[in-house]
Amino acid sequence: MYFTEEHNLFRESFREFLQKEVVPHIDKWEETGHIERFIWEKFGEMGYFGLTYPEQYGGLGLDFFYTVIFLEELQRVNSGGFAAAMWAHNYLAMTHLNAEGDERIKEKYLSASISGEMIGCLCVTEPFCGSDVAAMRTTAVKKGDKYIINGSKTFITNGVYSDYLVVAAKTAPELGNKGMSMFVIDRDTKGVSATKLNKLGWRASDTGEIAFDNVEIPAENLMGEEGKGFPYIMQHFASERLIMGINAHARAEFALEYAMDYMKEREAFGRSIDKFQALRHIIAQRVSEVEMAKTFNYTVSKRLSENEYVVKEASMSKLLSTKIADETIYDCLQMLGGYGYIEEYPMARLLRDSRLGPIGGGTSQILKEIIAKMVIDKKEYKAAAR
Repeated sequence: MYFTEEHNLFRESFREFLQKEVVPHIDKWEETGHIERFIWEKFGEMGYFGLTYPEQYGGLGLDFFYTVIFLEELQRVNSGGFAAAMWAHNYLAMTHLNAEGDERIKEKYLSASISGEMIGCLCVTEPFCGSDVAAMRTTAVKKGDKYIINGSKTFITNGVYSDYLVVAAKTAPELGNKGMSMFVIDRDTKGVSATKLNKLGWRASDTGEIAFDNVEIPAENLMGEEGKGFPYIMQHFASERLIMGINAHARAEFALEYAMDYMKEREAFGRSIDKFQALRHIIAQRVSEVEMAKTFNYTVSKRLSENEYVVKEASMSKLLSTKIADETIYDCLQMLGGYGYIEEYPMARLLRDSRLGPIGGGTSQILKEIIAKMVIDKKEYKAAAR
């Protein structure tokens, strides 16, 4: 229904690429917390960062289901951190460049991001605000032909080793969320500093806390209209939440495949453990839930690709898919017994990496309130005007 022969061929080739070029390095990157530069360049050479972006900047202009495949296959390398680094660059930072950046910004930053020459990060979350985006304190004060940025951001994927930062800051703090704007800032700009965070999971990716101390940037680094930052962010949150929902169903599928293969080989009391009803029924339940999540996510992906504003459905996707993934991986680890707790097997890392799902990109509690406002209070969220 959703995937053509061309999609399937892309999936095969991308899976081969990941197994050959990425998987051999994953354990080292998990250990060091640093993804080496060469792999970004290889992704760029292969066109993987440009799947859905315009051809004039080096992209391929393909449909959203190539993104779905990109996300699903990244989950199979068993490094949530590596996957996050790739999609945070590709679908968080670059999405804003493409949507709000002017021609100069696209030529300088988007083209280099597609080629893998530059790495980007999106800086929205702050230490004292979390999911409350409107409460951010970072400011951008205009002085002549410059803006002066002051404040801090935290939990930023690619926040330490990226080349540029897409930053939300308040240009008119007195206006609340109507006084927020978006900027692009070069990493080596004076006054920008980053501290690497030590995380439970996603250990291959560099997650940072970033400080802006009287950072001067050209006024032309404003993206889109001044004061429109909040609706820009909200608009892209829909795709981010759907991305995290797709990630969740894909890693749960990977866990189930591994667990079922293990269960065929592991014997107890004279037979393989996939013959024990107590275990078979757990797997049946989890496979059913993951299949339901995946089918829903594909439907929402289709609507998103047709430019529908799917904020409610994307929020539902992330809320339920990440919960299902956590519970599924917990049960899959149990199927491996003591080996599930050993780092040489994939489940321990999968369990740690999966736990961020209900937190990042809007906590499950926030998503429930957003959904409640839409279905109970009949609140309507609208796309930012172009």
